[in-house]
Amino acid sequence: MAEFFVRRPIVAMVIAIIIVIVGFVALGRLPIAQYPEITPPMVAVTATYTGASATNVEQSVATPIEQKVNGFEDMIYMNSTNSSDGRLTLNVSFEVGNDLDMANVLTQNRVSEAQASLPEEVKRLGTTVKKQLSFPLLLISLISPDGTYDENFLTNYASINVVDELARIRGVGNAEVLGGSISEYAMRVWIRPDQLSKLNLTVSDITRAIQEQNVLVPAGQIGGEPAPAGNEFTYTVQTGGRFETPEEFGEVVVRSNPDGSQVLLKDVSRIELGAQNYLYKVRLDGKPTAMLQVFQLPDANGLEVAEQIVAAMETMSQRFPDDLEYVISLDTTKPITEGIREIVITLFQAVGLVILVVFIFLQNARSTLIPTLTVPVSLIGTFMVFPLLGFSINTLSLLGLVLAIGIVVDDAIVVVEAVALKMEQGMSPKEATIEAMREVSGPIVATSLSLIAVFVPVAAMGGITGRLYQQFAITIAISVAISSINALTLSPALSASLLKPPSEKKKSFLDGFFNWFNRGLDATTDKFMVLADFFLTKLYRSGVLLIAIIIGIVFLFKIVPAGFVPEEDQGYVMTGLIMPDGASLQRTDSVIAVMEEIIAEYDAVQNSTAIAGYSIVSGTLQPNAGMAFLQLKDWEFRPDAEDHANEIVRRLNADFATRIKGGIAFAFGPPAIPGLGTGSGFTMMLQDRGGNTPSYLAEQTAAFIQAASARPEISGIVTLFRPESPQIFLNIDDAKALKLGVPLAEVNSSVGAFLGGAYVNDFNRFGRLYKVYVQAEPEYRASVDGVRSFYVRNDKGEAVPLSTLVETSRAAGPEFTNRFNLFRSAKLTGQAAPGYSSSQALAALEEVANEVLPGDMSYSWADMSYQEKAAEGSGAVVFLMALVFVYLILAAQYESWSLPLSVLLGTPIAVFGAIGGLFIARLFDESYVNNVFAQIGLVMLIGLSAKNAILIVEFAKVEFEKGKSAVEAAKEAARLRFRPILMTAFSFILGVLPLLVASGAGAEARVVMGMTVFSGMLVATVVGVLLVPALYVFVERHIARNDTPDRTATPNPVAEQT
Repeated sequence: MAEFFVRRPIVAMVIAIIIVIVGFVALGRLPIAQYPEITPPMVAVTATYTGASATNVEQSVATPIEQKVNGFEDMIYMNSTNSSDGRLTLNVSFEVGNDLDMANVLTQNRVSEAQASLPEEVKRLGTTVKKQLSFPLLLISLISPDGTYDENFLTNYASINVVDELARIRGVGNAEVLGGSISEYAMRVWIRPDQLSKLNLTVSDITRAIQEQNVLVPAGQIGGEPAPAGNEFTYTVQTGGRFETPEEFGEVVVRSNPDGSQVLLKDVSRIELGAQNYLYKVRLDGKPTAMLQVFQLPDANGLEVAEQIVAAMETMSQRFPDDLEYVISLDTTKPITEGIREIVITLFQAVGLVILVVFIFLQNARSTLIPTLTVPVSLIGTFMVFPLLGFSINTLSLLGLVLAIGIVVDDAIVVVEAVALKMEQGMSPKEATIEAMREVSGPIVATSLSLIAVFVPVAAMGGITGRLYQQFAITIAISVAISSINALTLSPALSASLLKPPSEKKKSFLDGFFNWFNRGLDATTDKFMVLADFFLTKLYRSGVLLIAIIIGIVFLFKIVPAGFVPEEDQGYVMTGLIMPDGASLQRTDSVIAVMEEIIAEYDAVQNSTAIAGYSIVSGTLQPNAGMAFLQLKDWEFRPDAEDHANEIVRRLNADFATRIKGGIAFAFGPPAIPGLGTGSGFTMMLQDRGGNTPSYLAEQTAAFIQAASARPEISGIVTLFRPESPQIFLNIDDAKALKLGVPLAEVNSSVGAFLGGAYVNDFNRFGRLYKVYVQAEPEYRASVDGVRSFYVRNDKGEAVPLSTLVETSRAAGPEFTNRFNLFRSAKLTGQAAPGYSSSQALAALEEVANEVLPGDMSYSWADMSYQEKAAEGSGAVVFLMALVFVYLILAAQYESWSLPLSVLLGTPIAVFGAIGGLFIARLFDESYVNNVFAQIGLVMLIGLSAKNAILIVEFAKVEFEKGKSAVEAAKEAARLRFRPILMTAFSFILGVLPLLVASGAGAEARVVMGMTVFSGMLVATVVGVLLVPALYVFVERHIARNDTPDRTATPNPVAEQT
């Protein structure tokens, strides 16, 4: 085949050009993301039970829905939050890779089955099932810079004019104003109970009057068919329909008196177009704002969705009234674009360094050009396969390309060296190329297959870890495959066309440098041979060193902690606030204002969106909680270490601890993988399997937290579960009510309407449908004494004071409850302590749970922690399977079961170097842990170290079969292969050098992977070339003698490539 391309080089060039063109076309259409599609699909079920407490929602709404939803295919867990504002949010998570649309339909079907068991009020308000992520893609704030519009106007302007258009954008799972529908307009009828009592009216009279008069009456037609013969006209009859304005509602007739007078709604109430609820306050940099949350679908391209959203906002802003503007107050796509940009820069740096190394070793511009052209063809050509595999341009795939740069040049270098050697023997370039390709084609294919075989087990992995490994590994495998095609087509064509015989070599100003380099390399080779001979003459020396290396590996794996995905600087952080139980929204808001003042002192913060009354940790609206989103300035504007996101979190926590009074404030980072939870660190659910009270769960949780806090691995473990929030218990005397002739339904509806607000019916305005609520004026709900103003009517039409039928007392209960997989749970969050990894933190928590929790309590993991535990041990399995596959490929290549051992016995050297490098780096920076990126690097090192060893073993094998002793064959192989090994190894090592000094977005992953492969390959090269000859001799003497197959049936040796 090579001879064909030597004689027809344009064909080879055309193939390469087509590969590049198709790759470029595919590149332009590929989605861009921070990670592959690794976020588990999630379906959210929401329902509202107006006026119900958290435990009431849990028992009457969450329980029946969860019992029906539980247990269908590929669901990993479900987690519900039931809050005291009457809302249920149930999040159902599925295995990675599931069809989200099908999951949504299945969930909807299960929820429908539960409808019959739900309270009527919940059915009236409706239950929604939506697919979404747990963390917003963008936060958009509408502001009025000069204060023309208040928060209520801004919120409803966004709801009416902005949200619907954003929701229609492809890839948007949900767009809503914070709080959803509860922030929309509502017609608020504020009742004055004292006026009602004077006029002998009750709340039931009010609601009945509104329901009867605020209606749509389909009155039909006059002259409609069937009609008498000769009818010439048909008229549609209109009635007044629903009311639209507070003035129209004020004219509702509550009662008509015998004397002809009437009591109107406006006589006993204050009517206004207000908000459906008043549960939170939002500010952007201290100014009132309406905050829109936009969530993307898990399978959507975040960058494309964000671009479309910004474009839509820009278009809509042209229609905004004066003094109304929008601000992208949080953009979670920034780390994606910045991280991709940084890796692309690294890519070009790596290409430059690899070309430099190749040029120094080959010492000829024409020779260097051939492997250089391999780089763009192999890398760009890789993209043409991405659409077929469903891959995206992301951190993992681009890191794979960075590491592939130093690999894809190897085969071309082999070709160039082999051709140069033949020309030195007097052959013409074409003859030399044809002869060289006969010798190296087989080994090129074999060594490429051995490297690709490393990544075969990865393709079968499932879950998040599998997705992370696959994009990286398959990217490298594809680029290696294309480089092999190049080596068999383009490289021989270019070698025959470009290379010149040694006699035609011209003098260069670099000859002096090259001579100095060659002398130094020759001297190094001589010293290397002395050391290699040291291990060859006494094999036990290499055995002792190898055993010491293996012991060192075991030791290093124990002291270098494991991890999952590093927590990067993603360009934003969050803060939270917990106030004492029972604290009002106004009190919380005043402390949030102090928090905003502290945040404003940080130059690295671009803007902050503060919310009083909402906690993203619990996902609930509660008056004694608050939080803030902090968008940081772009990375180039905060190069100092103190402005790194993790350092900002530390500094904020220190400031909050000393300056926030009256509450507990804390800062935390976002989840390492967007969509897996709402914050960084671990998420643990303590489950009450005994059906005990919330207080019991709280007691066990407190005991667990106390024990966990004493562990050195754990930092800042907290729970927001509060079962003892001050509440008022309203005890209705049923017997007395019935004795006085008051229907219990009348008592219950009156209490709910006065205190919680009763949903009456709907009205239309601004082209939308809104709700009508009846509730007592705020001053009548300010204290328990307000109940004395409320009256109900008995069956005789007499007014009965509500205070005579109820007794009030102090009580306690939770502001919200969590349920995890059908059991009431307490959600615990926290961080691994400085110096410890997430894996160590999870192990410590498991130990504490086993020691502290009683038999009726258990624990589960959620969010990132669940995925980390699910992935535990998978790295070792992949590593072992990679070894097996490489062994099988080499066994087939050599037709020997023993010879591959001399190649793979050098693997521990690379592993030792990689873990040793992490250990040394960890002495200076604790972020260096054995995480997913390090494990990917370890798998890759198997193939790279094997490729080095193959260069020596295969040459030694051929020399051995020619009649030399095993020792002499190994010596000869080590001497002649030393230079090619150094060239290919250092082209890779220097190619990954930019990863070691990475900074900016995504730097944590790059430096860990860079250190792993850099130190592993460096040690594998320096130590491996010393031990591999001795390992070959050991195998030949003590193992290969039992090999029965004929080992002479082998491919052409790599040794003759030069």
